[in-house]
Amino acid sequence: MAPPRLPALRVALVVAALSLVAARAPTFDTAPDLDLEYDYEPDSDYDEEIEARDRQFERFFDAVIIPASEQREKLDPRISVSKGNASLVRECAASNKRILEADHRVIIVGGGLMGSSAALFLRGHGLSVTLLETDLIGRQASGTNFGNVRRQGRPIHQLPLANRAIDIWRRSRELLGADVEYLQSGHIRVCYRERPELVGSMEEYADKARAEGLELELLSGNALRDKFPFFGADVLAGSYSATDGHANPRLAAPAFARAAERLGAVIYEHTKIVDAQKIGEDFVVSAADGRTFRAPILLVTAGAWGNALSSQFGEPVPIVPRGPNMSVTEPVPYAILPAVGVMTPVEEETVYFRQVARGNIILGGSTRGPSFPDQYRAYVEPQNTVSQLKHIRRLAPALGKLNIIRVWSGIEGYLPDSQPVMGPSATTSGLYYAFGFSGSGFQIGPGVGETMAEIIAKGATDIPIAPYTIGRFASV
Repeated sequence: MAPPRLPALRVALVVAALSLVAARAPTFDTAPDLDLEYDYEPDSDYDEEIEARDRQFERFFDAVIIPASEQREKLDPRISVSKGNASLVRECAASNKRILEADHRVIIVGGGLMGSSAALFLRGHGLSVTLLETDLIGRQASGTNFGNVRRQGRPIHQLPLANRAIDIWRRSRELLGADVEYLQSGHIRVCYRERPELVGSMEEYADKARAEGLELELLSGNALRDKFPFFGADVLAGSYSATDGHANPRLAAPAFARAAERLGAVIYEHTKIVDAQKIGEDFVVSAADGRTFRAPILLVTAGAWGNALSSQFGEPVPIVPRGPNMSVTEPVPYAILPAVGVMTPVEEETVYFRQVARGNIILGGSTRGPSFPDQYRAYVEPQNTVSQLKHIRRLAPALGKLNIIRVWSGIEGYLPDSQPVMGPSATTSGLYYAFGFSGSGFQIGPGVGETMAEIIAKGATDIPIAPYTIGRFASV
């Protein structure tokens, strides 16, 4: 018997009403029941805390950084950074007092997941850090995305970075002293019957991914439905990664920022940077309220706003702002462990979902909506949510019976090749970038932060970053 029809008119009216409420709110709507409190007041008395932070440095590196690096070497011998980092780390901890008394060495503009994790790992290398955020930490794309912690489906050249990131996610509770609701519960990517050629693409991808340390299990539609009965009849085949998962984007960036602050990073929220220049050996960045900050190293992790700063150094990029289409259902009994998505060349069909432990099901994908970085606003268009529900119902028919209780969006920055800008500036020494992750940055975010910290502190990394050079847009 066919599943009951979705009450489309009722859903459309509810979505329209929710969208109007969201449009009138001062900031983007976010997932319904994920309360978060954090307070970043710069600590003007941290000279008095130097001894305590010395001890904290030692515990942090002995318990977290060094074991994590050693584990990465076991997983992928090509990534061998632990011994050099361990030596550097202990030297930095021993000279912590001198570092904290000096001017800050690094300014980071952008307090999302990339900027916050970079701040933490830069402190791990003993570099003093000032992190500047226009709004609140993790309020923009880092906090409004789907929360996928997936490696499969990423470009093969990006898997070393994704592998580094997954190791950090697995150790996040120990590393951050906080629960970001990371679950290694699996990820499934499926294709539909009318696109049988995608099965061959899945097989080819699985062979290449295996060489990079990612094991994927390919299953027919019937085998998928035996293992995961919620799939609809149109699903032809799927690729299952048991070692991927998901996390709570509302919690992640603030947790990294708090951990960085505990190690001595100074964080300023509500600090909109409007100008950046290099004067002599230092970068001088100016906020809209007249405050200025100075350091010899500048890292831009400003997401959709990254081009505003890179352009000031003669490196414009053709970034386009878009808004993800997100919604969440009423809670139901917890039964769906993996995150699920559709492999298709058609944007409208590209939907995905995951269930959180409290029972709500997060829905994402289909047509992206408009977003306006200059206004710090993003809008959910009701027709996009109705389209999303249509394709979710095809993927997992039972989900069509659930009520949508909230919709939201955010501001993401997309580049023409869907690859980020990541690495040093091509025009200005001491300037680094990590932005433009094109809707796919959440999983790799902590790996980006650790890699950028490594590049800044050591001048090199074993992670391939050549595809991300800003120089590829030099003719733009």
